[in-house]
Amino acid sequence: MEDQLKDFMRFLIVEKGLSNNTILSYERDLKSYLHYLKNVESIHSLNEVQRIHIVHFLASLKEQGKSSKTLARHVASVRAFHQFLLRAKATDHDPSVHIESPRLERSIPKVLSLQEVEILLDSPKSHDHYGLRDKAMLELLYATGIRVSELVSLDLDNLHLEMGLIRVIGKGNKERIIPLGKKAAESIKNYLEQGRPHFVSKKYRDDALFLNHQGKRLTRQGFWKILKKLVKEAGIKKELTPHTLRHSFATHLVENGADLRAVQEMLGHADISTTQMYTNLSKTRLKDVYSKFHPRA
Repeated sequence: MEDQLKDFMRFLIVEKGLSNNTILSYERDLKSYLHYLKNVESIHSLNEVQRIHIVHFLASLKEQGKSSKTLARHVASVRAFHQFLLRAKATDHDPSVHIESPRLERSIPKVLSLQEVEILLDSPKSHDHYGLRDKAMLELLYATGIRVSELVSLDLDNLHLEMGLIRVIGKGNKERIIPLGKKAAESIKNYLEQGRPHFVSKKYRDDALFLNHQGKRLTRQGFWKILKKLVKEAGIKKELTPHTLRHSFATHLVENGADLRAVQEMLGHADISTTQMYTNLSKTRLKDVYSKFHPRA
């Protein structure tokens, strides 16, 4: 069964071209699945798996307190795996065909107010190369709404500052071109001219836009540490995630009347229903404002 999992992982990498994070997620879920089949259900061939075994596996995850989101991800991983095995004729049936994903309750994302965004964007106070880098990253995230994984994946040749654009490779290796505001472009230019040269190392040659103190590409974890530090220094009490600036970018665009399709394209959402949550969030905030300030609310 482990060999069949390796074949599936190769398929995801070569044929599907999925991101490293997505591939690792599939691998983690399916290793857990195979471990359960082997050690709990005493199954040693994937052709023996029946629907009831998958139901029991999901029930075991639920007993462990896993969220609906985690369960849904496991269902997707198991389903994709069994579909692959059937197409490859490694099995003669697909036991996952009638397995339903749990319904997800879409939580409203936390966003920053315009004032909080201004405070955060101004939080890198130092004018050394660290301050210039951190300022450029925050401005770029809020100006474009890109994911943190996309931010740290940017190379120098992804920038088109003269045209006010950046080229991003998102989920599923899909490319999108996103407009860049003047303030973000100016911050990036300052970083490139006065900040980035201080990070460049003779030991490491890296075309990454954002570098760490070693001269290597900055990681997601590295950015997250920087963000937490800046949020604390800015005195912002809200609990932020690396996605907060992305959510704030989208919400502020929608609140100001931006076309939902345009926002969808900039965010790189495959389905517009994902983008529509920002419309719902905008309505929720309008109700809050009305309840707070209307004399007869």
